Amino acid sequence: MTSRERWTVYPLLFLALGLAVRAIAVPQGEFDAARVGSLESTRLVCKEIVIENDDGTILVHMGRVVGGGGGRIEIKDKDGIDTIAVGTRQDEREGVVEFFDEKGTPAGQLSVPVAAP
Repeated sequence: MTSRERWTVYPLLFLALGLAVRAIAVPQGEFDAARVGSLESTRLVCKEIVIENDDGTILVHMGRVVGGGGGRIEIKDKDGIDTIAVGTRQDEREGVVEFFDEKGTPAGQLSVPVAAP
């Protein structure tokens, strides 16, 4: 192999090896996740937190109210059915604690009455 051929082949070889290692070592997609056993942090900033059971059933969901409004925490039973929700309503500013029956339909709520202006 001549010197000119080496100057062409070896850089291309290292480029190909680097791209292959990068694809394995660094997650590229939006939904790729780094999996760790535990994480310690002083502050965590994110858009949403989802806690799942081993089978993928969502047990706790913390995030924004769908369609607007503020934040909301939804706690579900082992089957993924809503039991309690704490947060703001979609159309109002007031906070509310909602309770759900065994089918996941709203059964009651606690809220603070808004004072008349």
